[in-house]
Order: sequence, then structure tokens, then C-alpha cells
Amino acid sequence: MSVLPNCPKCSSEYTYEDGSLLVCPECAHEWTLDADHSEDTKVVKDANGNILNDGDSVSIIKDLKVKGSSSVLKIGTKVKNIRLVDGDHDIDCKIDGFGAMKLKSEFVKKI
Repeated sequence: MSVLPNCPKCSSEYTYEDGSLLVCPECAHEWTLDADHSEDTKVVKDANGNILNDGDSVSIIKDLKVKGSSSVLKIGTKVKNIRLVDGDHDIDCKIDGFGAMKLKSEFVKKI
């Protein structure tokens, strides 16, 4: 018999398996064993709540001033092949006519 881990929310020892999920009967929390390893990775979401991945294409949802320049990125500008990075500006990309940029995920939507 395998030993199941305690509940990550309430630390109850009475967890049980339900298919591929582990369930806590005391607090009704459900999780998978793989979830413990995925907590280290940050999930980046766009303005609509869609999960972004490396290589996705996005469009800008509002006019953005470019710091250090008088230029403005217009609403609807399409950005292809984004890379997700750590930090406040979590998207690294190249924009035609502007060059390399860092964007915040809250100002883009997935295409």
C-alpha cells in the first residue's frame, strides 16, 4: 500500500485517490501529485485570462507609450513569437518598426 501525502491546504492525513486526483475529505481540496512540481513555474495570462506560452502571437489592447521615445505602440499592433520571461514586464518580443521590446501581459490579448 502506498503512502499518500497530507493535504497541502489543511494538512489532513486522511487523503484518498479518486482517479488521477488526490482528495481531502476534510476540506474538499483536490490536487494531483504533479501540481507540487508545477508551483515553481509562473503562469502568465493575457488581459482576458488566456494562458500565454512561448511562441504565441498577441495583439496590444491599448495605446502604449514607448519609454525613452516619442513613439506610441498603437492598439491592435500584432506581435508574433513572444518569449515569456521573469520580471515585471513578462513578455520579451520584437515588434516590426520598433525592434526589441518588453511588454506587460496585462496589455495584450492572445490571437
